[in-house]
Amino acid sequence: MDPECSQLLPALCAALVDPRQPLTDDTCLEKLLDWFKTVTEAGPSVLLLQESPCLVELLLHVLKPQDLSSGVLSFSLRLAGLFAAQESCFQYLQQGELLPGLFGELGPLGQAAWTAPTVRSGWVQGLRSLAQHPSALHFLASGGALGTVFSLQGDPSLFVASAAGQLLAHILALSMGGQAEGHPSPQACDWPVCAQKIVGHIEASLRSLATPQVTQALNVLATTFGHCHSPWTEVLWGRLHPLVACLLEKEPVPAAHSLVDLLLSVARSPVLSTDCGLWGTLAQTLSRLSRTQAGPLALGILKLQDCPQALRAQAFDTLLQPLACVLKATAQAPGPPGLLDGTASDSGVVDVLLSSRSACVGLLCQTLAQLELLQPMPQRPSPWPQAPLLGAAVTILRLCNGSAAPSSDVGGRLCVILAGCVRVQRAALDFLGTLSQGTGPQELVTQVFAVLLEYLKSPDSSPTVLKKAFQATLGWLLSSAKTPGCCDLDPHTQLFLRELLPVLQKRLCSPCWEVRDSGLEFLTQVARRWGGQAGFRRALLASELPELAEQLLRDPESYVRASAVTAVGQLSHQGLQATPASPESPGGQQSLFLDLLHVLCADSEGFPRRAVMHVFTEWLRDGHAHVAEDAERFVARVLQAASRDLDWEVRAQGLELALVFLAQTLGQPDSRCPHTAAPPEVTPPGQLAQALRALCRVRLFEFAFRALFDCDRPVAQKSCDLLLFLRAKAAPCGSPQEAGSSPGVVPVEAALQRWRAGEQGQPLEALEALEPEAVLALLRSVDLEGLRAALAESSDHVEKSPRSLLQDVLATVGILGDNEADCY
Repeated sequence: MDPECSQLLPALCAALVDPRQPLTDDTCLEKLLDWFKTVTEAGPSVLLLQESPCLVELLLHVLKPQDLSSGVLSFSLRLAGLFAAQESCFQYLQQGELLPGLFGELGPLGQAAWTAPTVRSGWVQGLRSLAQHPSALHFLASGGALGTVFSLQGDPSLFVASAAGQLLAHILALSMGGQAEGHPSPQACDWPVCAQKIVGHIEASLRSLATPQVTQALNVLATTFGHCHSPWTEVLWGRLHPLVACLLEKEPVPAAHSLVDLLLSVARSPVLSTDCGLWGTLAQTLSRLSRTQAGPLALGILKLQDCPQALRAQAFDTLLQPLACVLKATAQAPGPPGLLDGTASDSGVVDVLLSSRSACVGLLCQTLAQLELLQPMPQRPSPWPQAPLLGAAVTILRLCNGSAAPSSDVGGRLCVILAGCVRVQRAALDFLGTLSQGTGPQELVTQVFAVLLEYLKSPDSSPTVLKKAFQATLGWLLSSAKTPGCCDLDPHTQLFLRELLPVLQKRLCSPCWEVRDSGLEFLTQVARRWGGQAGFRRALLASELPELAEQLLRDPESYVRASAVTAVGQLSHQGLQATPASPESPGGQQSLFLDLLHVLCADSEGFPRRAVMHVFTEWLRDGHAHVAEDAERFVARVLQAASRDLDWEVRAQGLELALVFLAQTLGQPDSRCPHTAAPPEVTPPGQLAQALRALCRVRLFEFAFRALFDCDRPVAQKSCDLLLFLRAKAAPCGSPQEAGSSPGVVPVEAALQRWRAGEQGQPLEALEALEPEAVLALLRSVDLEGLRAALAESSDHVEKSPRSLLQDVLATVGILGDNEADCY
């Protein structure tokens, strides 16, 4: 330990146990524990305690009945566990009977502070740290601590109860771990004492009639089998498997959720998954649990890599039951046999669907979410019933909006239950969007587009439902291309788009800002995808969508203005703006540029201004028509506006735009991240001189060097990367002047020195008239690598030290003067 820290430790320990100087900041205690953990990992804890007896005194204070805060008491218990994790230190603390007093029956358990969950949590965590070696196991077996851990499994604090269960799993693994070399004896009497006690407690809990006890035992086993894959787990499972199977004979099955977690942990274990009896237990569990309880188990089974085909079929059948019931209840006439037919007659599922609105909604949402997770997985069942699932999703959506025509009493009741249910609509639209990754019969795809159009048109659709309907629509439009990679749309989809655009136009006029925002996002995405497709262009230009998008640049809601900026930027890039530019009338692009520039200069919110910078950067990168007219003037005006912006993200995006222009001017077309790639090719001197003059004309260097003084670190880092990129392109060129010999370099260098010394002022005069020669000399003279390294350090790197931490803790309790602590 640092000598300065050793000198501060006595005062720290005295302050912690002094009730007259309470420590109100518990985060300091957490940082102290982190530091002590680092110290104990670096060397023997015994030596630390011998050299700093104040630490032992601190731990002894816990045993005295006094008014210690719960935070300090918890800290002391955890600290003792850290020290005792080393067996030599454990034995050292045992000599003074300190550990029995802290973790035995006569310790904090009898104090009033034990009522605080923080103290109980600290006790469990201290014991968890301590349990690392054979001496600790002997202490746990004989000191009564295990009994306390058993009782804490039912603690009213969920954090304490969970930690107690995890501690038991850890102790069991540590105890049995010594037998991992060979196959442990199946006789429990031959196991270590701790293992015997824990397994005996688990067996008693599994036989209990109280569900909480069963839950606790199952949770410990799930943690054990989930983390330990040693041979002894096979023996343990063989011993406990019959007791777990007996739970399935009870009505109802107790602790179903924990039982599912346990069985899936066992099934995933490479040691236990070879047990043939396990698959039978899983199949029995699927049939015994209710559909709501069995859903997570069925999904978990289908995710397994190796599983009997019959069990997979049963699990998939379980997942599909609710959708099969829906399809049967709304079938107009018997159709051809499908993959969902075999499950449609499950009366238990029908009873759940009809029992109440909450039960029906919960089951359908769970089913749709589980199938949505399963659809993209390589382990999903094959063949995948794409067509029946599409039909079920469309049917559920129609039940919710009242357009379904049920053919049975069950279907009629489902219509009433699901009418206007937003939760089910959202889940069904998410699932429908996921199904767009596959294909389906044209008749069903037509129904999909029809129901999506119904939801987009309906005045009853909530903003969140509309957003998901737009997302699902985009997914199905993307999947409707004639061939992979083709952006043309088939005739059916083009007809759908012609019907959709008037609906989208109406949604952009919605009084609800979320709807306007979702509509603009959808417009941006379809324009980006199909802006070059003739049929789409004709339909879009015949609508009022471009004009509406431009009008929404003045929307009262900033999110909508930001989305409008992105939309009109994309439309303009595709030549789809409200007033198309032409050789005879080039004013359309200029007008839009001025509108966006006005947003950048005058909008009071950051989101629209950031969106404008992203649009301008993309315009420059992709060669937008307005930029091509006069790129230098475009860049100069944008950088001038960005340099005055108070939002650091706008300034950072300004540097991204500057980097694009720099790379294009120097002849490197791809500028997305040049400083992370291979060193760029050196620019020839003639081309470099010409490029530098262009960069000076747009005042790019003034903008970049100002950014080096930026108080927001990401901006300064981005500026540093830009200048490093330029220096790599230009370093070998020019005369080998000494650093600072060129006019204009000295003032900027002096400003950089002041910046590095902590004076964050901006030396405006020194940057206003940089010439190309001065730029080259400055790039050679400034230590940009050093600046980048300084910027990469954390803001507290100067004072982030154990000594600083100890001073902070002492300052909070008034031991040090006001000026002796840093801000760590």
